[in-house]
Amino acid sequence: MTPGPGKTKWNVPASEIARNTNNPIRNIVENLRLDPNPDKPLIALSIGDPTVFGNLLPSPEVLDAVRESLGSLRYNGYAPSVGYIEAREAVARYSSSVDVTVDPKDVLLCSGCSGALDLCITALANPGQNILVPRPGFSIYRTLAEGLGIKVKSYNLKPERGWMVDLDHLEEQCDEETAAIIINNPSNPCGSVFNREHLFDILEVARRNFLPIIADEIYEHMVFPGKEFHSLGSLSLEVPVLSCSGLTKRLVFNSFDVITDHDRQEVRKGLQRLSQRIIGSNTLVQGALPAILKNTPQEFYYNTLCILQNNALVAFEMLKNIEGLRPVMPEGAMYIMCFDYPGYMRLVLSVPEEQLREACHRIANYCARHFTINSISPYLVQRKHSLPCPTQAQPTLTTISTKAGGIEDDM
Repeated sequence: MTPGPGKTKWNVPASEIARNTNNPIRNIVENLRLDPNPDKPLIALSIGDPTVFGNLLPSPEVLDAVRESLGSLRYNGYAPSVGYIEAREAVARYSSSVDVTVDPKDVLLCSGCSGALDLCITALANPGQNILVPRPGFSIYRTLAEGLGIKVKSYNLKPERGWMVDLDHLEEQCDEETAAIIINNPSNPCGSVFNREHLFDILEVARRNFLPIIADEIYEHMVFPGKEFHSLGSLSLEVPVLSCSGLTKRLVFNSFDVITDHDRQEVRKGLQRLSQRIIGSNTLVQGALPAILKNTPQEFYYNTLCILQNNALVAFEMLKNIEGLRPVMPEGAMYIMCFDYPGYMRLVLSVPEEQLREACHRIANYCARHFTINSISPYLVQRKHSLPCPTQAQPTLTTISTKAGGIEDDM
């Protein structure tokens, strides 16, 4: 037999979607090759996985519910692609409040919050259109969108105002090709929590520009005392909001996350069709979900939050005394930022306290060895809609030299 027309040899390239997909955080972490100091154990401060250190464990009620689901043999087959109805009803009850009643029909169960975000972006945006994402912000939004040929435009957050959205810049970024706005609250990496009034201001920008919002609210239950979380979906009377949340950070249990759709009909059908690409999320966890949400005691949530807040205070107090670093005290989530922005670094706060203290001590030693004084940073010069930065410039800016070697000696 002769080869088909036009082909003379094997050529099996990766698809355009595969070539355009890039996750910078994963690329760095998964390809990092270190020669660590043999006298000092490695302390990983990069990935926000609350399960990795073994100090934040699921509650006994969660483990019991999963064992019961597995042993029942009722949830070891295929489920509806959007999730079992009893699991969706449990999520709807759990997510409803005096401000909003969630319809189980508007709940889709997904494989991780990234899976929920993927469905939302794919459901709302076409190739060539754009979505608006926060800066600084979580890199997964760009990873998901650009792989599909969807453009990404960034709107600034304002560090001098507790990382609130620069509303003027947000509105200027909206154009005829904008398909949706992504709002991340509480913020990764900033740790900020938006107040009710600011959320209404964001909704007003979306309303004026007829844009739906994808609300990444995975850290909704990780808000430190003194701050209060408000879900965008509960405040919106007109703007369609797709709310993404889940168990991962609430229950220290990686399995699946949820979308609640506060628009209707066409978007709901689109999300349902997209969910059929993978035939649904983890069925064993779906079977356990009603018991998990009903039986997990508030004390478990409180204790987890206390650990994170204590670690935030420890890291802030230790880092603020290091020349060249400017830590920002978080109001929630699992991270603390240093350097403000740009040139920031993010430390995860789910580390055991003794390891966190040791890590901050090593950072202090490294900075003391490699600290230099440079001329004033150009980032301290305000430009209209430039990258956000502090506005009070000092005669000189203290920085850590990026050319310093030997970090493995300290870290």
